[in-house]
Amino acid sequence: MKRTLTVIHALGLLLVVFSLAYLMPVISALIYGESSVLWDFLLAMVWTFASGVLMWIATRRYKGELSIRHGYLLVVGMWTAMPAFATLPLLLVIDGLSFTDAYFETMSGLSTTGATVLVGLDKLSPSINLWRHELNWLGGMGIIVLAVAILPLLGIGGRQLFKAETPGPMKDSALTPRITETARNLWLVYCMITLACIVLLKLAGMNWLDSICHAFAAMGLGGFSTHDASVGYFNSPLIEFILIVFMLLAAMNFATHFLAVRGRTLRVYWQDSEGRATVGVIVASCFGVAYFLWWQGVYPDYLTALRHASFNLISLATDCGFASVDFNQWPIFAPMWMLFLSSVTASSGSTGGGIKMVRTIILFKQAGREFIKLLHPSAINPMKIGGSVVPNNIVFAVLGFIFLYFMTVATLTFVLLISGLDFISAFSAIIACINNAGPGLGAVGPASNFSVLTDFQTWVCTLAMLVGRLEIFTFLILFTPRFWQR
Repeated sequence: MKRTLTVIHALGLLLVVFSLAYLMPVISALIYGESSVLWDFLLAMVWTFASGVLMWIATRRYKGELSIRHGYLLVVGMWTAMPAFATLPLLLVIDGLSFTDAYFETMSGLSTTGATVLVGLDKLSPSINLWRHELNWLGGMGIIVLAVAILPLLGIGGRQLFKAETPGPMKDSALTPRITETARNLWLVYCMITLACIVLLKLAGMNWLDSICHAFAAMGLGGFSTHDASVGYFNSPLIEFILIVFMLLAAMNFATHFLAVRGRTLRVYWQDSEGRATVGVIVASCFGVAYFLWWQGVYPDYLTALRHASFNLISLATDCGFASVDFNQWPIFAPMWMLFLSSVTASSGSTGGGIKMVRTIILFKQAGREFIKLLHPSAINPMKIGGSVVPNNIVFAVLGFIFLYFMTVATLTFVLLISGLDFISAFSAIIACINNAGPGLGAVGPASNFSVLTDFQTWVCTLAMLVGRLEIFTFLILFTPRFWQR
């Protein structure tokens, strides 16, 4: 009980911090003269702030250092509570929107999935569109990581919280001795790259609202758009190229970006074996899928095929979710390969989801070790990545993660099948949601959206987004009896 109250105390403080996020759409409402929307956002801001303060006051005597168990509880609590509070502006502004759909939308935003249930985005309030994209941006690096820089100032340590939320198996490789400084450095790099993306999109022809929103979505790999046709609305090769560059940057480990900025050298990118593998697989796939589409007669020439294949493949492979064409109409091999890439290509420490490239490399090398063991049972063959030996405990953790990943995908797919959804739609919806990748295929393809699902199916996909964002272990560990034992 005391453990739960300590978590509630910290969660209250984080909600107070989260209430500041409403300032951006409030400013937008003032700029666009949306008086009614302005009051709705102010009301949502007050409710969120007041709820956080009440939680903090009611549990203030349970203030204390967060243990690793506190960290897991707080992370799950954060990623379930914040989308709930983020629904307030949507429910107040959009007529007829149910809580189920509103929660799906905000969970999709904060988990950087980019799947949407809203239609008529072109006519949606600019402030609501900005709010959706701000959720993408905040969720990209992780609200938790931002909180790590603030919690110590409030008397609550953040290291265990950071370890619980940070993606990837290499979470103990610190950039700086202090976790607070690490979080601040990551956010500094994140903001710098985002600003560069905004400026370039504006110069490429977008208005300020579109450039800010799409830069937020690209850097968070969230894939939300201000238009129903997504990036296809602009029909601009230059805009697509700019977004390709920043999606690839966002799919790489932000620690690498920080080291490149601090050392003023690009050499660190070549030294990042995971980053090399990510870019290599994606680039090779772009040329291969483009050739396949041209060979199949989908596009009249190879350059046109390369343009559309590159943008949409990179968008899905990096778990962003933008679309420039309806790739659901392509021969099935191409979109299925893109969905497969969404499971493996994003780097650890990036804003992407899925298994992560470093785990894929570890699995590949472990398979090679097994072959060597069959031929030479007594051989000692340590696994190395980037010149560093990978401990066996990390290899075992990766194997356990992969098992849980595929079992979760299979279980949730069967649940959607039982609910009446066809196989392609059910399977691709779960893959897209658990990888935080955005659109699926079939009924939930890029020309449609998740509004076609029933409330039950929507909640299943919402759960998949949450589990994927928390990388499965962080969520499922709460359901083990040993977690709750003293």
